Amino acid sequence: MNKIQQLFNTYPFALSNEQVAAATKELLSAHFEENNNKEVWKQCLNQIDLTTLNGDDTTEKVKTMTERVNAFAERFEDIPNVAAICVYPALVATVRQNLKANIGIAAVAGGFPASQTFTEVKIAEAAMAVKDGATEIDIVLPTGKFLEGRYEEISDEIIEIKAAIRGAHLKVILETGALKTVENIWKASILSMASGADFIKTSTGKIAVNATPEAAYVMCSAIRAWKEKTGEKVCFKPAGGVSTTDEAVQYYTIVKELLGADWLNNSSFRFGASRLANNLLTSIIGTETKYF
Repeated sequence: MNKIQQLFNTYPFALSNEQVAAATKELLSAHFEENNNKEVWKQCLNQIDLTTLNGDDTTEKVKTMTERVNAFAERFEDIPNVAAICVYPALVATVRQNLKANIGIAAVAGGFPASQTFTEVKIAEAAMAVKDGATEIDIVLPTGKFLEGRYEEISDEIIEIKAAIRGAHLKVILETGALKTVENIWKASILSMASGADFIKTSTGKIAVNATPEAAYVMCSAIRAWKEKTGEKVCFKPAGGVSTTDEAVQYYTIVKELLGADWLNNSSFRFGASRLANNLLTSIIGTETKYF
């Protein structure tokens, strides 16, 4: 028995897709309303990686977004700022050169969004993004290799990228919509955590099915199981299609119920989003707000 099979045997998962859907629905029915309030909306805003990942992103667009983040505290004195700005690697330097707010700089790397390039290229891109100023790196678990069962290759790749980015945080995107089954999402979560992921993240936002509450339920359950056995705290990031206040509160509720209060902060729980920030601001203020 190889080390990966031993890993999966140590962390078994027995629920079906239908059972996870039912458990998620029950959890949200019981606890959503208690979290649907202004203080939680503010907390969710503070957990956003404000993201732009478009082919037509320009230095001017990213500079303007960064300046909006810089000015946020003065404009909204009683609302906490976002947690980080997330961009493509080539635009990290633009963020670093213009950022004054005390927040993180995240970069997608490793052949984002498909992860279909050479491991050496992934390592170099991630390391170069950190050299340019990224404090957090988001990579994509190679779905094709995962579906072929090439788990050791995936683990080795994550370990190498983690080593290359030194002190930067590593977020591993599972692309849960492509994994199809809850068992695959569970296995991908465990494999990523065992390989050194600081965060596990749902999705790229670049395929048809992105973040879902059911995927979050499985991933947070895996994080809890990992913490119980190893004592290591791994963090969580839903991303891809998370745009409304209600959706943010759903994920907040799942994290709160499955992982507890220690995860309800922007060091341990992030949202990857572009539209969510303005929608949360609108809910908090009570009038339509399009600041970002």
